[in-house]
Amino acid sequence: MASPTATPAVALHGSVWTSPHLLDRSLFGTDGVRGKVGELLGAPLALQIGFWTGIVLREVAGATGPVIVGQDSRNSGDMLGTALASGLTAAGVEVWHLGLCPTPAVAYLTHHSPAIGGVMISASHNPPCDNGIKVFAAQGTKLPKDLQQAIEAGVKGLRDLDAHIADYGRHSSRADLTDRYRTNILESLEEGLDLSGLKVVLDPAWGATARLAPQVFRELGAEVICLHDEPNGDRINVGCGSTHLGPLQEAVRAHGADLGFAFDGDADRVLAVDHQGRPVDGDYILYLWGQELRRQGRLPGDTVVATVMSNLGFERAWEASGGTFVRTAVGDQYVQAEMERLGAMLGGEQSGHILCRHHAFTGDGTLTAAHLAALTRQAGVPLAELVDASFTTYPQRLRNVRVENREKRLNWQQCDALMQAIAQAEAAMGNQGRVLVRASGTEPLIRVMVEAEAAQVVDHWTDHLSDLAERYLA
Repeated sequence: MASPTATPAVALHGSVWTSPHLLDRSLFGTDGVRGKVGELLGAPLALQIGFWTGIVLREVAGATGPVIVGQDSRNSGDMLGTALASGLTAAGVEVWHLGLCPTPAVAYLTHHSPAIGGVMISASHNPPCDNGIKVFAAQGTKLPKDLQQAIEAGVKGLRDLDAHIADYGRHSSRADLTDRYRTNILESLEEGLDLSGLKVVLDPAWGATARLAPQVFRELGAEVICLHDEPNGDRINVGCGSTHLGPLQEAVRAHGADLGFAFDGDADRVLAVDHQGRPVDGDYILYLWGQELRRQGRLPGDTVVATVMSNLGFERAWEASGGTFVRTAVGDQYVQAEMERLGAMLGGEQSGHILCRHHAFTGDGTLTAAHLAALTRQAGVPLAELVDASFTTYPQRLRNVRVENREKRLNWQQCDALMQAIAQAEAAMGNQGRVLVRASGTEPLIRVMVEAEAAQVVDHWTDHLSDLAERYLA
């Protein structure tokens, strides 16, 4: 018999699953709902999110229609996907389940189909114990804040159904649709492009593009060497991929490859490595792709949108070339929103989320990698030479301070000692450097970043500010 304090059963029509941990916190973060599976995130919550996502998407569309669902390789993906689909079908929505696929595949197929929305089950670059739920609007873009809040209100029992649901949806396996996404990547490149003779190392991080990315590069004619190229829920992102470039760097040098690419677990971002094993981050990718689009006359206003994390060297080099550089808060949803507001066609993050609206509606690691390889082939010089001719980064250092107390983490600006030290650092560096301190939207971390012309200045202030954050917040 269940104890009197057991979690109440889910009731889709009316009362809700009322976890005490849920009612006093925001459900949606900077990239959907994310957390450790088995704590807040589990089947009961996924069922409710699925149900209210279906209700909200139907309200926006004014009709019913399919919702496209995909997942990465995490072991918890099937459990969450099944619960989510149950909620969606209970809301009268048909589910088209893609199975294993990259996040951008869900975004692309949602836009290019009768779907009224899409959902990706993934925690992106987080460890295997985490998972998440990302919701897309019918246009293939991240769901707007007001619609996220409408879903959250339903899950928390703060709104009622406007009408009785008389119909129920069906569930279909539609793995075949991912071929359309792969074809779109190939067709986005210049017709007749041939990467024959180009040796490329790929690290899909045991994740969502483990099979697709190698297939794309082989179809383009490249010689492909793969690391961590099987879906593996126990090992996704562990010591590999875009957050751990070491194995890729070593493999590129060992095989004498021309370049390499490392993806995160859901393949919405990518980082590159040149033939010397040097990392090429999102700032360099944006600069190189942006300059190529400018030469083609395809970059409105010569504008590129980046975040507060992008290097000062990138910003000053772009502006020195006559371009317009715009910064947003960290998170590809903020980059996407600013691009739409300005009519910009290229933007992204230093971490490797690159959005090119000529070809995609969200960050797409596989597409970005293919275009950077194509750009290198067309230039006729190694990627290292293109990078060296672009700009020099300012020394930049990032330290993460783990702060489990959510209240302290979100209200870190109330720490007087830390705020005074930040003011001192900014005054000392003037226009020769900058400080960025922020609470992570996806992990229990305070991120401290400092960059300046002098490396010793960066080290001093990074350590000082991080130590204060640990002392007063952790």
